[in-house]
Amino acid sequence: MLNYEFPPLGGGASPVSYEIAEHFSKKCDFDIDVVTMGYKNLLSYEKINNHFRIFRVKCWRSKKEICYPWEQATYLISGFFKCIKLCLKKKYDVCHCHFIIPTGLLAYFLKIIFGIPYFVTSHGSDVINYNPRFKNIYPQVTWIWKKLIKNAQFIITPSNFLSSQIKEVYPIISNEKLTVIPNGIDLNKFVPLKKKRNILVVSRLFINKGIQDFLKALSNLELKDWHVNIVGEGPYRSHLEKLVSEYNLNEKVTFYGWLENKSREIKKAFGEAEIFVLTSYFENMNVTLLEAMLSGCAVLASDVGGNSEIVGDCGILFPAGNIEQLHNKIKQLISDQRLRYELQQKGIDRIKNKFSWENIIKQYVFIINSTKRA
Repeated sequence: MLNYEFPPLGGGASPVSYEIAEHFSKKCDFDIDVVTMGYKNLLSYEKINNHFRIFRVKCWRSKKEICYPWEQATYLISGFFKCIKLCLKKKYDVCHCHFIIPTGLLAYFLKIIFGIPYFVTSHGSDVINYNPRFKNIYPQVTWIWKKLIKNAQFIITPSNFLSSQIKEVYPIISNEKLTVIPNGIDLNKFVPLKKKRNILVVSRLFINKGIQDFLKALSNLELKDWHVNIVGEGPYRSHLEKLVSEYNLNEKVTFYGWLENKSREIKKAFGEAEIFVLTSYFENMNVTLLEAMLSGCAVLASDVGGNSEIVGDCGILFPAGNIEQLHNKIKQLISDQRLRYELQQKGIDRIKNKFSWENIIKQYVFIINSTKRA
């Protein structure tokens, strides 16, 4: 398994890839070696169980929450030599790669050299034109992006939305190759706790996450005894903190910084929150929505990407960037306890019925059996 983002590094794709690897090793008796990025004092080798090992390679990475393209390039170089060593010692049946770009390039070379077939789980920013942050890079890599797709056995997307985005750029891809398998969640990982009047935001702090819109929507709202907790880190944090001061929200908003996904602190934040807000301008399949709904939060999310596929009729959606509607929806939720309770209960049921790893891993096993070499 290849992913430059793996816990404790990265965003939503990071815990997803860990959960898949862990379920493969425990439930499917697969033997898995993960090659991922090293970072500061993280162990270069970690044995999770008898069938699941993590190799972290040396590379340039300056932050936990974000990895820049030039840092990703150093992973490809170090990861290539680590993979060569591993492949000379062991025969691998299949390579599961997360992200078409950059990680797919490493999987492609392993296929050429060792004949290892690969499939890719796409997560969003690796799809051409998906993320404006990479608008200057996409035109330079489109040709290799298409080549990596062509040579993969399968391309998995967590949402129908992302699948349609790939088809727009690469319309000749077959329906057999392009497969939708949603992200899952361990149903025991997050649980509702005694609820407090907390509104929770969990996000990397980038401008495209729209948290500035959320703060603006709060600026002329009577919050009374409600409090806002913002969990996450990123380059936009200092600007958001300035906005909190500008809007006189210092007593109402707390920034917690980065919290590990498996920590007691993050589980407590989700479990105690009455309301969860996601204001992104674009999303593929946001894992924090799954975590929030399973934790019994009433969710309010921007109507972009795969958000509606997760929420269904068990939450409230608003047009991304529409501060007036966001303001009105927050006001509606904090003033209507019956609505909050209804959404909380429906959300829990939806996650348990549609997004448990037990069902999703079965779909991945089919992909692996269809991909691996004889």
